[in-house]
Amino acid sequence: MAGKVFFSVTMSLDGFMAPEPVPPEDAFSPEKQDDPGVRRWMSKWAELQAWAFPQRWFRENLKLGEGGEEGLDNDIARATYERTGASVMGKRMFEAGEPAWPEEAPFHTPVFVVTHTRRDPWERPGGTTFHFVNDGIESALDQAREAAADRDVRIAGGAETIQEYLDSGLIDEFSITLAPVLFGTGIRLFDRVDPDRLALEQTRTEASSRVTHLTYTVGKR
Repeated sequence: MAGKVFFSVTMSLDGFMAPEPVPPEDAFSPEKQDDPGVRRWMSKWAELQAWAFPQRWFRENLKLGEGGEEGLDNDIARATYERTGASVMGKRMFEAGEPAWPEEAPFHTPVFVVTHTRRDPWERPGGTTFHFVNDGIESALDQAREAAADRDVRIAGGAETIQEYLDSGLIDEFSITLAPVLFGTGIRLFDRVDPDRLALEQTRTEASSRVTHLTYTVGKR
């Protein structure tokens, strides 16, 4: 039995899932750490994801050390990981993550990167292999479904890739972790999505002291 196709992201109260982008080579370059744009991006990203950093599962998965918080936020982060049998991401997310992820990339499953760049699969320690798909989002999803077997496929991001899958009617459900921060500008989650094509049903709402977790199923109008 095929699993679901879903995405799960953290979003600011004013609807942004990421700050204004900076070049990946700048964000993680020691020479660029004093650049105002880079400093703002790093500060805003850390503020948005602040709920995740203390969680025990997050620390274990990224090998940040022992200990950490347990509770609702930790349970949801762990459950999201455990349901995922394969992931799909866009080229921009991969290029931003490649210099930042540890050698043992944090997916531990196959990852299918939608790109026009031809490249052999890139195998990392710990079970993550990146496969580069050159013939569109549906092909990437088909390959991810096969790799995931009866587990779910996560559309990891970024925003543009998620929007493409939403607009194509290929998403079954999604979760938003709503963080109490305001960006003002940045990358909006639902830009360029046709609202007349989607019907949403809220199926779950849970709040911790840090964030609110919202889950929706996606249907067609």
